[in-house]
Formats: sequence, C-alpha cells, structure tokens
Amino acid sequence: MLPATASRVENATSAELNRRFAAEIEESVRFHAEHPEEIDERLDELDHEWDIERTLEANAATLALTGTLLGAFADRRFLVLPAVVTGFLLQHALQGWCPPVPVFRRLGVRTAAEIDRERYALKALRGDFGRLDAASPDPRQRADTALAAATA
Repeated sequence: MLPATASRVENATSAELNRRFAAEIEESVRFHAEHPEEIDERLDELDHEWDIERTLEANAATLALTGTLLGAFADRRFLVLPAVVTGFLLQHALQGWCPPVPVFRRLGVRTAAEIDRERYALKALRGDFGRLDAASPDPRQRADTALAAATA
C-alpha cells in the first residue's frame, strides 16, 4: 500500500530528524510569541523557503538536463544519468523516499507540511484566525495554543 501523500516524506525520515524539525518549529513559535513584531518577517522567509519537493524537482531537472546534454554532445553513456534520476523520482513519488531525500533532510530541507505548521502557528499567534487567549500575558502559553491550533 502506498503512503499518504502529505506524510510520505516524514514517514520515510528518521524519528530523530522529525523531532529536530518539530523542535525548530516550536522554538520559532515560542521566540515569536515573545517578539511578535518579527512575525511578519519570519512569514516572508517561510514564503520563500523551498520544501523538499521543490528541492528534489530542481535537483532532478538539473541532473537530467545535464545528463541529456552530455549524452547528446559528449558521450551517449551519460544518458544513464537521466534514466537513474527519473527512477529516483518515481521511487520518491511512490514511497516518499529516494537516495537524495535523507541528504536534503539532514541539510534542513523541510516538507511543505512542516513549513505550513510553522506558518499557521505564527499566523494564529499574530491573530489571523481569531484571538488566542488574549487574557494570558504569558507568551509561552500563547505559543502552546498557537502550536496546538496549527496541528489540529
């Protein structure tokens, strides 16, 4: 059975890396609960962050194009490169894993879902979806509420 699209990369990633990404999200939200004036800047950064899918697509396209051009103009044996790359892409589409994924994940490339979790927690913290326990002066409690709202 094929894994769900939204969770396939996280399911194929080590628990340690998944915990690291979750901790980074939590740290960001807690920081921004204490520094709400910086939320807009962080949201802009998130809008420009490349997720794992985009990173893999760009990497695969670059390698496939390079292999095709080298195969056409230098040596036909280079045509094995695009064949291998497309095999990796198919494997990733079906399983959520291929050899470059662990490398990119260790380099800090997150899934769209992980980026969205941080984005929606920050938007909730900013008040985009209604008030988050405005009576609470405790930034930590507001951060916990925002994180819960983003993962619900």
